[in-house]
Amino acid sequence: MSLRFLELDLLRSQADTMLKKNSTVVTEFILLGLTDRAELQPVLFVVFLVIYLITVTGNVSMILLIRSDSRLHTPMYFFLSHLSFLDLCYATNVTPQMLVNFLSKRKTISVVGCFIQFHFFIALVITDYYMLTVMAYDRYMAICKPLLYGSKMSRRVCIFLTGITYTYGFANGLVQTILMLRLSFCGPNEINHFYCADPPLLVLACSDTHVKEMAMFVVAGSNLTCSLTMILFSYIFIFTAILRIRSAEGRRKAFSTCGSHLTAVTVFYGTLFCMYLRPPSETSVEQGKIVAVFYIFVSPMLNPLIYSLRNKDVKEAIRKVFKNKLFAK
Repeated sequence: MSLRFLELDLLRSQADTMLKKNSTVVTEFILLGLTDRAELQPVLFVVFLVIYLITVTGNVSMILLIRSDSRLHTPMYFFLSHLSFLDLCYATNVTPQMLVNFLSKRKTISVVGCFIQFHFFIALVITDYYMLTVMAYDRYMAICKPLLYGSKMSRRVCIFLTGITYTYGFANGLVQTILMLRLSFCGPNEINHFYCADPPLLVLACSDTHVKEMAMFVVAGSNLTCSLTMILFSYIFIFTAILRIRSAEGRRKAFSTCGSHLTAVTVFYGTLFCMYLRPPSETSVEQGKIVAVFYIFVSPMLNPLIYSLRNKDVKEAIRKVFKNKLFAK
């Protein structure tokens, strides 16, 4: 936690050097982006456009596949369709503005637009935490309590768990946004990032940011720790139950049902921990941008591939779609 405070102090010291100008009310922010090298902007535009198109295609296809195939109308795939929806929204919240800025000389975003992006980013990332947690609980019930699975994970329960996840995530986003709106911005307006993130925004504030800083670290730390702890405990019980299965084939089948989710959790939380555990330095801001690329762009792009390549039911559904299209011709 103290490392993040040190990074915030570093960002603030960089911003203090720009306070020589007369204070004026900020009406727009300038996003400095990944790099200021002009020759790299077209290349980065193509790279992130391709990543975004793959992300949209993969996640939309996963949602439509789950809705269209009756064999995938189970709790696990119900939650997976919502994870795909979150990943789609997650990437869409940042990517379009970023792509526009790659081709623009003046990389601006309005104050209103910035706070809207900020709100949805916080809301979606926290909802993502707990959607992965709910998916871990679903696997726990399926493997550890198979006889109770049908009643304990009914459609009503699935809708309730999903609704709670969205409500909690967006409530957190709303609180953080309200606290940010209470701050005054009257000095420098250059955000040293490619989206409206917490630390770079806070260093530009003219008013006291102590309450917002504390809220940011408490919310980020508690939700990350709480969700990951619940996932880890679920998998401790899952692995214990799998090891009790006598046949190797039975163990393999049981593990295959949670392998995709475990891979997705590792990719998502691994990048977040890289961001929070790296040592503070003068290059920590730039390192933060690189890590952010992984959990904003790479993780949403990989999730559909992870679930389609490692999941037998999804692969069968994909084959069925292609077979129907071939016969239709």
